Amino acid sequence: MPHDYYDVLGVSRDASLDDIKKAYRKQAMQYHPDRNDERGAEDRFKEVTEAYEILRDSEKRAQYDRFGHAGLRGGAGFGGFHPDMAEALSVFMRDFGGLGGFDGIFGGGERARRAQNRGQDIRMSVTLDLAEVIRGTTRTVKLRALKRCEACGGSGARDGDSQVCSTCGGAGEVRRAVRSLLGQLVSVTPCPTCHGEGRTVRHPCETCRGDGRTRGEETVTIEIPPGVSSNNYLTLRGKGQVGPRGGPPGDLIVVIEVGEDPRFERRGNDLVHDLAVSFSQAALGAEFEIPLPDDTVSVSVPAGTQPGSVVTVRGHGFPDIDTGRRGDLHVRVRIWTPPKLSAEMRELFEQLGEIEGDPPSEEGFGRRFWNKMREAFGS
Repeated sequence: MPHDYYDVLGVSRDASLDDIKKAYRKQAMQYHPDRNDERGAEDRFKEVTEAYEILRDSEKRAQYDRFGHAGLRGGAGFGGFHPDMAEALSVFMRDFGGLGGFDGIFGGGERARRAQNRGQDIRMSVTLDLAEVIRGTTRTVKLRALKRCEACGGSGARDGDSQVCSTCGGAGEVRRAVRSLLGQLVSVTPCPTCHGEGRTVRHPCETCRGDGRTRGEETVTIEIPPGVSSNNYLTLRGKGQVGPRGGPPGDLIVVIEVGEDPRFERRGNDLVHDLAVSFSQAALGAEFEIPLPDDTVSVSVPAGTQPGSVVTVRGHGFPDIDTGRRGDLHVRVRIWTPPKLSAEMRELFEQLGEIEGDPPSEEGFGRRFWNKMREAFGS
C-alpha cells in the first residue's frame, strides 16, 4: 500500500505550496545520496521526491485529495510519478540546485551532473485491438537510437584520454561572487569549458568524434498488461537514448492507443453492445450468441423486452488493470422494424393490431426506460 504523500513530507493536508517546498527541501537535504550513504537513504530520497512532485502540482494534488493514489492512474499511466534516482536528482537540482550551491555541499554533485547529462527519452505509440486489451499482449519493436560507443566505452576520449577540467576543477560549474546592497550574492553556472561535465577530452575518439555515442539498433520486448486504455503509457527504464560521454540513458515511453471496434462501446471496464431484435423476438423472448473480442457469450432476451432495455452479463468486460477483475457486458436492445412488408406479414400485423391493445402512456414508459438505463450503468 503506497504511503500517504502528506505523511511522507510531514505536512498537513491544508499545507501551502511554500510549506510543501520547505518540507521537501529539508528531507531531500537529509537523504540526498551524496550526503547520506545509510541503507535506505536513496529509497527515502526518491519517496519524498515523488510526494513533492505530486503535491506541488495543483491539478495532481486535487486528484490525489479526491481519489487518493487511484486518482493518479489515468493519463499519467499506470500510476503516479515514480522517479528513478536520475529523475529524483533532476527534480532536486531543478528547484534547488542554484540556491546556494547545494550540490557543492554534497561533494561536487557527481550524481546531479550525471542526471543533467542524461540521454533523451524515446516516445513511441502502440495500437491495440480490443482482444489484445482484454488478454494483454507482447510487442517486439526495433529501435534505432544512440548507444554507448564501443570503441571508447562511452567516454568520448581516444584510449580513455580525458582529464579533470582545469577551469572548474572537476566540479562542472563555476561560481561568481557579486557584491550588492543586499550583501554578497553567489551565482552558479555550468562551466563554459567542459559544459558541466567536469572533464575535458584532449584526443576525441575517432569513431564517435568525442560524443561517446554511436547510432545503433536494438530489439526491445514490450509487455503490455490487460486492461489498458488509450493514452495510458508504459515506461521502460534505460531503453532510451544514451547520454553523451558516459551519461545515463533516457527511457522508452510507450503510449497506448486502442483501436475502435464499431460493434462495441467502452465505458471504463464495461463493454456496451447494441443488439437488433425483431418484434416477435422482443415479444416472445429469444437467445442470441454475441461474438466478443475474445470469446462468444450467450445472451437471453426475455419475453416482453422493450426498446432500449439493457441486458447485463457479468464478467465479460475489460479486466481492471490493478485487480484483474473484469467489468460487465451491457447489451442494449434495439427493436428492428422491417422496411418492407410482404402481403402475408402485413395481414398478420393488421390482425395483431386489432387485438394487441393500447400501449402505455408516454410518461410512464419514459420513466421506466430511464430507470432501467440508470440501473444498468450505475448512475
